[in-house]
Amino acid sequence: DEIPTVVGIFSAFGLVFSVSLFAWICCQRKSSKSNKTPPYKFVHVLKGVDIYPENLNSKKKFGADDKSETKNKSTTPKNSLHLDLEKRDLNGNFPKTTPKNQSSPDLENLSPKHFTERKKDSVSPDSLKSITSLSSEDKQDKLGTLFFSLEYNFEKKAFVVNIKEARGLPAMDEQSMTSDPYIKMTILPEKKHKVKTRVLRKTLDPAFDETFTFYGIPYTQIQDLTLHFIILSFDRFSRDDVIGEVLIPLAGTELSEGRLLMDREIIKRNVRKSSGRGELLISLCYQSTTNTLTVVVLKARHLPKSDVSGLSDPYVKVNLYHAKKRISKKKTHVKKCTPNAVFNELFVFDIPCEGLDDISIEFLVLDSDRGSRNEVIGRLTLGSSAEGTAGEHWKEICEYPRRQIAKWHMLCDG
Repeated sequence: DEIPTVVGIFSAFGLVFSVSLFAWICCQRKSSKSNKTPPYKFVHVLKGVDIYPENLNSKKKFGADDKSETKNKSTTPKNSLHLDLEKRDLNGNFPKTTPKNQSSPDLENLSPKHFTERKKDSVSPDSLKSITSLSSEDKQDKLGTLFFSLEYNFEKKAFVVNIKEARGLPAMDEQSMTSDPYIKMTILPEKKHKVKTRVLRKTLDPAFDETFTFYGIPYTQIQDLTLHFIILSFDRFSRDDVIGEVLIPLAGTELSEGRLLMDREIIKRNVRKSSGRGELLISLCYQSTTNTLTVVVLKARHLPKSDVSGLSDPYVKVNLYHAKKRISKKKTHVKKCTPNAVFNELFVFDIPCEGLDDISIEFLVLDSDRGSRNEVIGRLTLGSSAEGTAGEHWKEICEYPRRQIAKWHMLCDG
């Protein structure tokens, strides 16, 4: 009886010892893992960080040790201006730096070489923005500033342009007081290379951070090139609005010392401004098979003040004429208290004759007033005898049936 009892006691002690030893080993392993540096390096991929093979040579790679990092930093020329991605915050922006010596607000006349020599004065776009202080009148004339960088990859024989951001753009949509900007870029004079950025919605300070690499351009040819940037605002209903442009002749630009960060003021292009009675955006489509005319009243903008309070309640009345006789009429809903109305209303008219030779259509923009007769804000007539954009629009829908064509038109006095 004593032998089984002794065996049971030894077995119990052995089991307790084994469990304790296993727990101690697990604790030791856990503590050693917490103290040991992980064998990999976490890289937060921000917008603007390139992962293309040609860019891995000059940027930090996955698993790079500290020695290689210090070596790369030591080989960087001191007098070249580089975009240090490690100095960005979690949003991908450069931290604000206060310049030691405040530079002149007019940076447009500085050559790229000045940016290299004056690295201590201004590095980030934020610091450049803090330098300039404009009055309210000057801000209305300003179209914003474009920030970009230039670089040449000698190993790949590639010219690299990074469109970083634009700041202080004007609002092209006066209803929402914002824009949907994007940028088109062309390398002149041959115009072989044409690229564009993505559209950023509802912002006046778009941060694109998009890099475009152009292969097969010899370094000796860079001096003969000119960069042409066109800043636009996307419009889903008609042609995109042109905000402005930037022209950068590359003559005298030295890219052998590294990447150069540059900025330029956006200047005016052929931006059409409305005047008088405002503008109306109309889309037309002639269906020759069904002999119908589809009319879409899209938007109105810059309507004059017609009320005592300073705001009008516009709506659009559409009249269809055949041989100067009105045969049909439609009207949109009233938009309250706005000089920039969005209607988006569609009307379909049956045409009593073949073709549109004797057909004309009239648009009357009126101000709704319950107390008195509705006042006509502006008038627009489209037909074969119309002139200007109205005649061009009518000619296009006749030449291209079954195609919806939209255009802005200036309103005339009612």
